[in-house]
Amino acid sequence: MPAGAVTAGALTPGAVTAGALTAAAVTAGAVRRAPARAPGRTGAAAAGPAEVLGRLLDGRSGLGAAPPRAGRGPAGTDSRTGTRTGTGIVIPPLYCPDAVRDDPALADAVNGELVRWAADIGIYAGRLDMLRSCHFGRLMMLAHPDCDDADRLLAAARCGLSEWAVDDHWADDGEDADPRLIGLRLALAHAVVDPVRLPPRYERRFEEQVDAEPVLRAFRSALEHLAEFASPTQVTRLRYQLAVMFVGYNHEAEWRTSARRPPVWEYLLHRYENGFFPCMGLTDPVGGYEVPAHEFADARVRRTYMYAGVASCLLNDLYSMAREDPGDTSLPRLIAAEEHCSLQEAVNLTAEVHDEIMHTVEAESAALAALGSPALGRFLEGIWNWMGGTKEWHATSPRYHGPAEAGTARKPRTA
Repeated sequence: MPAGAVTAGALTPGAVTAGALTAAAVTAGAVRRAPARAPGRTGAAAAGPAEVLGRLLDGRSGLGAAPPRAGRGPAGTDSRTGTRTGTGIVIPPLYCPDAVRDDPALADAVNGELVRWAADIGIYAGRLDMLRSCHFGRLMMLAHPDCDDADRLLAAARCGLSEWAVDDHWADDGEDADPRLIGLRLALAHAVVDPVRLPPRYERRFEEQVDAEPVLRAFRSALEHLAEFASPTQVTRLRYQLAVMFVGYNHEAEWRTSARRPPVWEYLLHRYENGFFPCMGLTDPVGGYEVPAHEFADARVRRTYMYAGVASCLLNDLYSMAREDPGDTSLPRLIAAEEHCSLQEAVNLTAEVHDEIMHTVEAESAALAALGSPALGRFLEGIWNWMGGTKEWHATSPRYHGPAEAGTARKPRTA
């Protein structure tokens, strides 16, 4: 999408819809109107094409860029009145698409191979039953509905599990967690993710460190698997996002070691560092295509899909509440402390923030899909489906709603 490609004349009245993004329309480079499932909306998704285009061109995209909505409703078919957590807190229905497929056999195949790989690598030693029950294979099946290839889904699952292992092994309260070592460990992880070249006499010492650390071996193995079908550009994308994620882990380590509670604005900024972006960025290689580099790097595209990642983090915050330690850092707890309100009120406000972001993402994705290449349209549709799949997994996984809760460390930041 060259810089001058977005013009007012390029948008048609049907380019921005009030409903879900439909597969055929987005892939064709346009979005046709789908039935609205959130009546009464006056926010970003109901904005006219000119308004959405204006925000894309001048950067007015984010919290406060759209007026508040008159009502909330889910983007999908979920008609639940709310989800009650184990703490008695009720999560309001969230504006988010539904999962578009459920293939239990494919999910089981991916999950079984993922657990076997984890056992071979050495991550989650002694916790493999817990890992199996979390069913990350189902997460990948739900999040990538355009892929029926178990090996591609497994590659994405290995990348994701390597990222979550950083939390569960190094950053949370696991047996091998040590705040004093987080900086060194993340530096080593980055050296594995974006391979370093050392003089031969020192290379052996580095490799000894990698051999001794399961999380490092997991990253190396996962990226090697991904490189079997992803282009060098797509792998480099992931390396960049992982480097940013490591910055986020260091950021969060400062909160823990200093016992400092960040303000809400800082937490939202942090979610750009430590979020789902490494997983979301695999949408096109898992799907078997590639977004042109100039479109993926376009500031308007990047702003939109990263905002989608923030929304997914907030959904994670809400569904993680049943297994949180009261001292954990999450948006509901920070809002409750900053605004001196009840936790339920803070949960409701978090849901409002989530929905505001989702409406903005929906509208901007529709505009960008209509203006960009078919590959970009498919990618944006894939991100939308990814959010629907992760919502379904969060709503049903034993990681949040069953016996696995007792066997896990405090909630990882992004899973």
